[in-house]
This record gives sequence, C-alpha cells and structure tokens, in this order.
Amino acid sequence: MNFRNTLSINSFVLALVALLLGSCVSHPAPESTSPKAAYAMPDKYAATTVEAVLNSGGNAVDAAVAASFVLAVTFPEAGNIGGGGFMLARMNGQNHFLDYREKAPLTASRDMYLDADGNVVEKSSLIGIRAAGVPGTVAGLWAAHQKFGSKSWASLLAPAISYAENGFEVHPKKAKVIPSTIEWFDGKVNFAEHFGSMADGGTFKQADLAAVLRRIAKQGPNDFYQGETSSLIIAQSARDKGLISANDLASYQVVWRKPLIANWRGYTVVTAPPPSSGGFAVIQLLKMKQLLGSEFEGLEPNSAQYIHLIAEMEKRVFADRAEYFGDPDFFDVPIKELVSDAYIQRRAKEVKVDSISTLEHAKPGLDSPSTTHFSIVDQWGNAVSNTYTLNWSYGSGVVVEGAGFILNNEMDDFSTKPGVANAYGVVGGVANEIQPSKRMLSSMSPTILLDGDDIRMVVGTPGGSTIFTSVFQSIINVIDNGMSATESVSASRFHHQLLPADLITTSVSIPLNSKATLELENRGYRVEPHGFEFGDLQLIESRPGATNTASDPRGIGVSGVIE
Repeated sequence: MNFRNTLSINSFVLALVALLLGSCVSHPAPESTSPKAAYAMPDKYAATTVEAVLNSGGNAVDAAVAASFVLAVTFPEAGNIGGGGFMLARMNGQNHFLDYREKAPLTASRDMYLDADGNVVEKSSLIGIRAAGVPGTVAGLWAAHQKFGSKSWASLLAPAISYAENGFEVHPKKAKVIPSTIEWFDGKVNFAEHFGSMADGGTFKQADLAAVLRRIAKQGPNDFYQGETSSLIIAQSARDKGLISANDLASYQVVWRKPLIANWRGYTVVTAPPPSSGGFAVIQLLKMKQLLGSEFEGLEPNSAQYIHLIAEMEKRVFADRAEYFGDPDFFDVPIKELVSDAYIQRRAKEVKVDSISTLEHAKPGLDSPSTTHFSIVDQWGNAVSNTYTLNWSYGSGVVVEGAGFILNNEMDDFSTKPGVANAYGVVGGVANEIQPSKRMLSSMSPTILLDGDDIRMVVGTPGGSTIFTSVFQSIINVIDNGMSATESVSASRFHHQLLPADLITTSVSIPLNSKATLELENRGYRVEPHGFEFGDLQLIESRPGATNTASDPRGIGVSGVIE
C-alpha cells in the first residue's frame, strides 16, 4: 500500500469521525481551563483518532474509548477486545481506577496445566483456547464511557469500524514478526489462517471484526457477553475443548477500585492497585531510591553502580511480588504494609551497596508480557493512563471464527505451579494460584504523577514483568535525571527480577554502554539482551508553560500536543 492510499484512508476516517463526533455530543463539554491537550499512542491510527476526538470537544475518556477500539483493529498483537486491562483516570480533579482484567473461567482449577506427575505441561497456559481468560475489555470501555463519556458510544466506535472494513497499512515491523509468530503457534491454532497475510504488508481488512464492532456500537456490551458475539466465542470454545462458557461471559463484571496513592518528593503518585503488582512496585522503587539518595549522588544514569543499586532494589520488589500478590477479591494482599514508609525504609537498608545479594538475602520482607499502553490529557486537565493486553504477542493464537478477534493467553499470569516461572520468568505462590472467577496477577502499571492538582506526568508501557521497572526508570529519568520526555523514553533500560540472582537484562536495540556492561560483569553480573524488546513507553510530561510528549522509539507510536 502506498503513502497516498494511507493518507486517503486516514482522511476518510478523520472526516467520518468529525462528522459523527460533531453531531453526537450527549453532554455539553465543560469550559476549557487549559490551552493544550496531549497524547502518546502506540500507533498512528490511534493517534489520528484521539486527535479527532479531542479536537471535536471530547474528553480524555472519550478519546481513550475510541483509541482502544481502533487499536483492537490496527494493533492486533496487543490491542484487543479479546483481552482486558486497567484504566487509571483523573477526571474533574478526582482519581479513578477501573479493573477490567480477565478472569479465570468458572471451571478452571488450580492444577489444570499439570500432567499426571505434577509437572507443568509445556506451553499449555500459553497456546490454545484453554490459555484464555474471560475477556474484559468491552465491559471495561463501556463502564468508563457510562461514567465519564460525553460523546455517543456509537460515534466513538466509528473509526474502528472504518479501519476494520476499509483496512489499515501493515507496518513493516508487524509484517516481519508474523512468520516467527506462526512458527511459535506450531499449527495448534487458527492464527495463520486469519492473520498470516499480514506478513505480505499492504492493506489488511477485517470484515468479520467490522461486523462485531457494528453490533457492539448498537448494542453495547450485551452483544459481546450475551448476544451474537458471545455465541461465536462459546462455539469456538466448544470446538477447541475450551472452558469459557455462556455463564462465564454473562457473569463477567468490571470493578472500580481505589488507586494506590503515595507522596514522593513533593509529588503525588497515582498508580495501579492489586490485582496489579505494578503500582506497589513503582512506589517502592521510587521511595527506596529517594531513601538511598546519598548512594546515588554523583552517579551517572545507567552507570554500573547506578544499575547495581537499582537491581538490588528490584530484587526485593520481586520477592514481595511473588509472595504477597494476587486478586484482592480472593486473597488478602497486605498492600498498606507494603507501601508504608516504615517498611520501605527497612527494605532500603537491606540493599547491598558493594555486592550482589543472594536469594537468601532477598526474601519477602513482611512477617508472615504483549500489551499496549496509551496516555491522554485533555484540554480540561483530565487524564487517562490505560494499559490493556492479550498477554503474549497475539495472545493464545485462537481467532474466534466469524468474529475475527484473538483471545488472550492471560491464564499464564497465574502461578501454574508454585515456584515455577511463567513466560516472563516470574514465579508466584498461593496468592496467585488458579481459582474459578479469579483475576490473574498483572504487572501493568498505568501511572499519573501530580504536582498539586496539576498533571506532571502520564505514563505507562507494555513489557510483561519489565513494565514497572520501565515506568520507574521513565519517571526518575525526568524528575531525578533532568531528561526531556523524548530523552527519557529513548534511553537504554535495564531490568532485574530476582531470578536468576546475577542476571541483568538490557534493551535489545538500545543497549547499555560497554563501560557499564564490563564493570557489571567484573562485579559478577551477567549482562544480556532481554528476550524481547521490552517496553514501548508512552509519556506525557507537563510543567508550567510547557507540555511535552514522547513515544518510545522501540515501537511505532505517535505522540503530539494539541493547541
């Protein structure tokens, strides 16, 4: 597909959005108190849509709903209606957190991925219909719109319907990974039949998905959970001997939870509560670094000692994550203790300044991966930080026949067996074991940083277990290290997650400098490229008189400021 054709499709969608949004305002927009709105999106189609919604007077949640459905079309590896996620919103000066995470089917069981000898069956929680949790995205977006939307629901789905019906240009990066994705699924699912042609590039159309979106535009979530689309999901589950049933879909509900809030260096950190482990981790890391401030004095960002100190902090965060975190509706997560100043002070004192902590010295401290993110700020100072996912890239690989969307493989985020690592190398225990209707643990970390009542940063990223370490690094790059938004997301990043105890992984395309790598190796660390290019940060950074945005150069995102 050539550039001229791309422009024609974008122009068509923009015209359609302007027409529909301009005539479908269901509530009058509030008087503007800020001259600028901003966005950082994972692809150009979502960016185009958000700009159109905001320019037409829509608010941050309107833009988030429209963008989420567009990404379900143009970003099929992670954007979804077959998955779930978290939306953190600051609307009219109040903070809100929407949990629309997937849930285990009602017939799921603790040992469902183990063989007769009690060993985990390879890839059983990653490939195929039995890897899928009950999707929450459609219910989540509907709940957000019902609470905060100012534009009509149908108008916000119009751009996604158009891209599904008329097609979008497959980015070369997407086309390149399709053959290896097909190889990963190894003929066990129907992915290649539906998405294999993306490898050829050009225009990709999805007629079945367009029909689903039209029904959702007219019927809301009723179609997905109790109507024609639900029947297609149930039929697919039956054909593949899956667990998702009519009862699973009809009984699915989102949960409005209280976001985690902490004070740090004069700012207010607003972030994700359980069943995400990401928010607590961001808070612990930020506060531990502040408490260890004297040890960081004079250190260059991403120097060997700087990385070592943060790796020591991360060891303890991941130890707590493995022991204490699960769905708070099923397990009493001791979140107040974990983010208390007294506890974080104790953990900071355990950091070994000059040596690598062994596993025996990085135990839980209390007494007894593909995903996509976007950030939006509207002209009234409202903000949305939204992270949603299919888990692994292209999820379970199961495409719902007649519906055209991919189901997640989120069941791998449970502890399939205590002490056995999942696809991201992260271990868990009883708190995150599989139970019917339970939400699996997540690392997704949509975060908003406030300076008084004003937005200072809106940030988040995909990346499995690397999510909260990347979000943490993006915040300190701006606040502590004085980087611009672009410099922050473009910097090399590193990650350590307790196991293996001596391994630090780095960004594949933007590695650490050779001096830092050599010094870390001399200390006893192994420094290796991460198994995938972790992180696709989408960051909005505001300060008096200036708003800056940045999309991670590792991805294909687009960001901008609207005057």
